[in-house]
This record gives sequence, structure tokens and C-alpha cells, in this order.
Amino acid sequence: MSRRLVKVSRANDLLCFPDPMPMEWARPLRDAGYDLLSVSGAAAAASAERAGNLSWIGAVVCATDDMTEAMSLCRHLRRREEPVPLLLIVARHEVAELKLRNDLFDDFCVAPLHPGELPARVEHLFWRTGQPVDQEVIEHGPLVLNLETYQAGIGGRALDLTYMEYQLLRFLATHPGKVFTRETLLNRVWGYEYYGGARTVDVHVRRLRAKLGEEHAHLIQTVRSVGYRLGQANWSPSSYREPERMDDEPGPGGPGDRVALQF
Repeated sequence: MSRRLVKVSRANDLLCFPDPMPMEWARPLRDAGYDLLSVSGAAAAASAERAGNLSWIGAVVCATDDMTEAMSLCRHLRRREEPVPLLLIVARHEVAELKLRNDLFDDFCVAPLHPGELPARVEHLFWRTGQPVDQEVIEHGPLVLNLETYQAGIGGRALDLTYMEYQLLRFLATHPGKVFTRETLLNRVWGYEYYGGARTVDVHVRRLRAKLGEEHAHLIQTVRSVGYRLGQANWSPSSYREPERMDDEPGPGGPGDRVALQF
């Protein structure tokens, strides 16, 4: 079994204004993987919400052609029970109109935009507001660790781990098959300023094995007189062959011996 780092995507619907969204901004957003739900204004958004036809993770509101309606939509979105991250696009001459309106948006950018700037701004907005679009997850056989939520599970069962138990399991899972001494684990997981002894590692490994359960406790293996590893090592002696002697050279012991090593 080997470690696999995957990204688990959340819903990726973006509310956009106006309808239709100008192609110069719609195309890069779609290329970045977003599905665009365009509305013509606050009334249209409210109507779609009441009908249950509209849900989204964020909003991109373009105010370059209709600042009044754009601001009306922003006010509507801010009054929602669960506000979403909102990015506002304005023309350069409209920047002054944003004064005293900072509560209506989370960030703004000024048109014209480089094609890659808009999706980058949206991604940064999700990150800044604590709502990343993707979650990084480590999978190692039945073991799953969510790197963003600090949660772990085994065989579909959630694990109730302390912070340091999770950190130790995460470190081992990100280096599957590699053996680490107790001293290295103390330094890399607990930190160089930690003065606990090697017994600290042993105790945490014992607790982790107990929480993994009898069926999966073997995932964390003890390497005698060295330390611990998660999973099996990839190395096998069968992947190497005996050195071969070059036929055109003198026999064993001769001064001209040359050996070709094959791996």
C-alpha cells in the first residue's frame, strides 16, 4: 500500500452578475472548474432562492456596467442567513464609489483583468475566508487523513485522536515505508525544543495502535532496534542482481579486474 495525496472537491457553483457574465471573465472561471449561475440582479437571485433552484459557494459581481444593481445584489447577498464570499469587479473610475461600502463585499478588483487574475482572486478569497474549494486528503489503504480539518478515519470509522497523535500519524503517513528513529520522530513531530524522552514516542504509538483497532494496528510497524514506519517498505532484494564480471578482463585477483554493477 502506498500513500496517495488527493484533492476532494466541494460544490463549485459561483453566483455571477450580470446575466450573461461577460465572456472575458466567464471563460477563465469555467476553465478553473467553476460552474456559473448568472442572475440579472437581486430580485432574480431572491426568486431563484425561494424556488430552491439556486445554491452557491461564492459570488462574483461585476459592477462595470450597472453599479446600482450590482450594489443592490451585494446588499441582498449580505442579508442572507449564511453570507458567502463575494468578489466585486469595478472599473477604475468606480473605485471612489466603494467608499463606505466595504461591508458589502469581501474583496474587489479593477477591470481590465489579466485572464488568470480572476480565478486566482476567487481562490484566494475562499482561502482568506476559511472556505477552500479543495481539501487535501492522504489515503493509505483504509487510512484517511484530512490535512485541513485535522481529522482521520480508518475503514470508514472516524478516529478520536489527540493533536499529537494526529500529528504523529500524519507524519508517518506522508512518508510511507520509511523508517524513523524515535529521536527523529521527537524532533520532527514534537519539535527540537521538546525535551521528552523516546518513551513519549512509544506511548503515542501504543495509543495509536489501540485506536486503529486490532485489524489495522499492524499499519504502524516496529523496526527492531531502530524505530517505526507506517506500511511496508518498497525495497526488495529481488530488485538487485549479482555483479557481473567483464569477460574481456583477467580473472579474479588480477590487477585489471573490472566489475559491472547492475541494479
